[in-house]
Amino acid sequence: MKTAVIIPSRFSSSRFEGKPLALICGRPMIQRVYEAALGAKQVTDVVVATDDPRIADAVAGFGGRAIMTAADNRSGTDRVADAAARMGLSPDDIVINVQGDQPLLDPRCIEQVAAPLFSARKTGGDEIGMTTLAFRIVNPDEITNPKDVKVTFDIRGYALYFSRSPIPFGRDPGTVFDTYKHLGVYAYTRRFLETFRRLPEGRLEAIEKLEQLRALEHGYRIQVVVTPYDSPEVDLPEDIVRIERILE
Repeated sequence: MKTAVIIPSRFSSSRFEGKPLALICGRPMIQRVYEAALGAKQVTDVVVATDDPRIADAVAGFGGRAIMTAADNRSGTDRVADAAARMGLSPDDIVINVQGDQPLLDPRCIEQVAAPLFSARKTGGDEIGMTTLAFRIVNPDEITNPKDVKVTFDIRGYALYFSRSPIPFGRDPGTVFDTYKHLGVYAYTRRFLETFRRLPEGRLEAIEKLEQLRALEHGYRIQVVVTPYDSPEVDLPEDIVRIERILE
């Protein structure tokens, strides 16, 4: 049984062209994410899934493994599913989707997001097809910033909704509650990943531009794991300076 980390990576971006190859303290961002994934326990494979030879060459340059995927994948998860198929992973293998723009990723996040899948397999409990991570927001600016996706979940930890808007919204002034940010790390069984890639795009997915809503809209559950380790993303060139300050 394998546990494969697959990092979807595209060169083209309307906000930051060539983002995966941007240097952060002298190393390409995709290399930092790749090396973080290598540090996670129970991981048997780490690969970068891309449709651009420039990224594939960069990965080969630092000794990593890249898989070329189709250029017409709808989302990062679809690209991960494409790579998993090309790797010949079995239906019961675990696939972990790590975004290529999280250079500060803590390897323990990978272990945490996969834990419910391992636990369900050992105990024979409710089958879980998909999990993801959330972090309790400590910077209030992230509550209202649409680039920071928020998530709410039920008392069992299953996602109720993901949104770029603040959720939940406190109606009464002075109401105190925690708001959780969604971190773009997912784990699935290969079986569920194949189910996901065959689903049509959801209406809410198209509105919010959030691929995980596709699963919820079609009636599938997503287990949310709250982690104490934040993993800020690089969305714009100016984010590089912020990340480098944290590293230094």
